[in-house]
Amino acid sequence: MLCAHTVRRLKPGTFDDFSAAFMPSPDAPPAGWVRFFMLRGLADPQEVVTFGFFDGSIEELEANQADSDFEERREAIGQYVEAVIANGVYEIVESLEV
Repeated sequence: MLCAHTVRRLKPGTFDDFSAAFMPSPDAPPAGWVRFFMLRGLADPQEVVTFGFFDGSIEELEANQADSDFEERREAIGQYVEAVIANGVYEIVESLEV
């Protein structure tokens, strides 16, 4: 299982538009993705953390992004983003649910 994670600083007043453009449709989620989260900073509401869990390998994730509308969605949200603070894909090596 992989986790794709990005921290962004949004332009003021764009959160609702960013959220609408970013989140996948619950009726047609991209293949392999099992869960998505969006967090908004309490101290700084312009800071938004997005992450999702992908059930597959990095090669499968990259193929999924190439075969889907990933680049179009990235371009669509770009107009709302002031800066990307952190971005990466991580392998989940430990998990605990309580």
